[in-house]
Amino acid sequence: MNRLKIKSVFMKKLVLGSFVALILGCNSSKVIAQDQRQDDSNIAEKVETLLSKMTLEEKIAEMTQDAPANDRLGIPYMKYGEALHGLWLVLDYYGNTTVYPQAIAAGSTWEPELIKTMASQTAIEARALGVTHCYSPNLDVISGDPRYGRVEESYGEDPFLVSRMGVAFIEGLQGTGDEQFDENHVMATAKHFIGYPENRRGINGGFSDMSERRLREVYLPPFEAAVKEAKVGSVMPGHQDFNGVPNHMNTWLLKDILRDELGFDGFIVSDNNDVARLGTMHFISETRAKSAILGLKAGVDMDLVIGKSVDLSAYHTTVLKDTIRQNPELMKYIDKATLRILTAKYKLGLFDAEPKEIDPETAYASTKEHQEFSYEMAKKAMILLKNENNLLPLDINNIKSLAVIGPNAHEERPSKGTYSLLGGYSGLPPYYTSVLDGLTSKTEGKVKINYAKGCDLMSNSKKGFSDAIAAANKSDAVVLVVGGSRKTGGEGADRSNLDLYGVQNELVEAIHKTGKPVIVVLINGRPLTINYIAENIPSILETWYLGMRSGDAIADAIFGDTNPGGKLTVSFPRDVGQLPVTYLERPDFIGSGKGLYKDADKSPLFPFGYGLSYTTFKYGSPKLERSTINADGSTTVSIDITNTGQREGDEVIQMYVRDDYASVGRYLKMLKGFERVTLKPGETKTVTFKLGFDELNILNQDMKKVVEPGTFTISVGTSSLEKDLQKVRINVK
Repeated sequence: MNRLKIKSVFMKKLVLGSFVALILGCNSSKVIAQDQRQDDSNIAEKVETLLSKMTLEEKIAEMTQDAPANDRLGIPYMKYGEALHGLWLVLDYYGNTTVYPQAIAAGSTWEPELIKTMASQTAIEARALGVTHCYSPNLDVISGDPRYGRVEESYGEDPFLVSRMGVAFIEGLQGTGDEQFDENHVMATAKHFIGYPENRRGINGGFSDMSERRLREVYLPPFEAAVKEAKVGSVMPGHQDFNGVPNHMNTWLLKDILRDELGFDGFIVSDNNDVARLGTMHFISETRAKSAILGLKAGVDMDLVIGKSVDLSAYHTTVLKDTIRQNPELMKYIDKATLRILTAKYKLGLFDAEPKEIDPETAYASTKEHQEFSYEMAKKAMILLKNENNLLPLDINNIKSLAVIGPNAHEERPSKGTYSLLGGYSGLPPYYTSVLDGLTSKTEGKVKINYAKGCDLMSNSKKGFSDAIAAANKSDAVVLVVGGSRKTGGEGADRSNLDLYGVQNELVEAIHKTGKPVIVVLINGRPLTINYIAENIPSILETWYLGMRSGDAIADAIFGDTNPGGKLTVSFPRDVGQLPVTYLERPDFIGSGKGLYKDADKSPLFPFGYGLSYTTFKYGSPKLERSTINADGSTTVSIDITNTGQREGDEVIQMYVRDDYASVGRYLKMLKGFERVTLKPGETKTVTFKLGFDELNILNQDMKKVVEPGTFTISVGTSSLEKDLQKVRINVK
């Protein structure tokens, strides 16, 4: 639907919704003013007093998501939602919330402040709809296997990058300092603790077998940062088991590491149905009561059962009451769980707030300001993978007709649910701008748009090929939009291969044979094996799922109003036989003698950190503030970057570190710093990175973080590829 037509349809709701949100915000500010909120000591005292008045049944009732208000004791309701890339009310599609770029696209901006702003806007919309507890962000580090459907929910394959984006998200959603959990912020949930994507078949929820070293080097850093830096209020374990012990009963993970080592003091909420699944999926316990006790002893405070099915619930009076009364020693676990949940409600100011009645017919949280920010964010997320002979950007004054082809070129507003080209965990936005919409709006009649779908995303029918070929033949250039959707990826949509679904690749071949200049736009949620496209198509733009303003951002990139500056946060494989494919590798010069497959290229099709621009950049030589430091000292490395082209553009400078000789094996390099800068033609900027304990430490044989004496190679450049990096060495005494 054309954005201009939509504007009038939704303006009435926008005005009404903004007024409602304003009134609700004023009321919230009135009743939850900062000077009225209690400090931690007051909260602890209030919780203990309240706990002493509660019956066993009332305590158990608190230990479920969306627990109803307790009128007898004045305990408020705490409503939950998802907030991965905008608010999603899990069982409802009302609200017209802003949908931002999916997490994988947000990560591709390499700009944490954007994620922080997105999350802060999401928190405002959540409060407007009565939501105060969100099951986001996803801090899973993708382990190099994009068969796994939930790649799109992650910020990428690197623990440092995921940490920086995760901290930014949590601080935006929860607020910091005096603003934490105030009337404009809500509680975040870091998930999925821990090692969730680490499985052998790319299967969602598959078991995770790994060393403690890998756990600590790859998967723990984002959660450590979430707890220690961002003070996350809630954590959710993963569905799977860890080395044979299900996460939801794993006291080593949930108590020894999360609470005792990291210092987490919030509450732990289960993933959907997972306490009961200790019996029904893991076959550890014979009854739900036994499952519940295992979960409680491990420290799982809240039982999440979407839809509140009694048959799937473990923390329920019919399951727990008799067991607890027969064994009063177990009461301490009930009290701990209830205490943590009540503490969260006090921190959120819910005891002082007036209940909100939300009318689904008029509820409207999205604002023009938030929609514009989604658009700005989308423009920074796109990645230019290839641009042979500078085909892009197109000159709108030198092109008379443009073919827009492909199953992902357009999507109408769905009658129910949400748009499939927004990715998983998406709310329902007030509108969605497709590539066809965006190009039509951008060209404003100056360029004739010839649209043909060509094929359906998952169909093997080629009936639409003739129309697509005809559209291409009568056009000066072709924008061919292929990839995936929520139907082909996301939670529960794992794959055995990574080729384009259906006959999309044959459509690309057919359009390429017309001889017309072709630009492939990828809209997808995971890396794909696009070897034909990479070899034959001159220009490739990876966009992931860019949110509700997708088409506007893509049109800007195609016609040069936006210069793509995003970088990949996941590696693209050439074939599933390469998997896992990631830049996080250890030395492997055995077997073939060259660290390669005998019959195939080992390198990724497109590597981590990679992305082109419409301009060019030149790097100077990295310079150290001091080339020798003590083990407890620090220094800096600086590098000059110059825009040597004719357009303003963004570059993401990346710093990788390797301890050259150490007491344990290490990855060849690990990302330890990055910065995105904007440069005008001819402009030079200096980027400086710190080098100290956080950047130079390794885990020794005792699993302790130490900086060992010796030399360290510092690599700075434009991607993780060795040829794109310049090196300098420091010495640690």
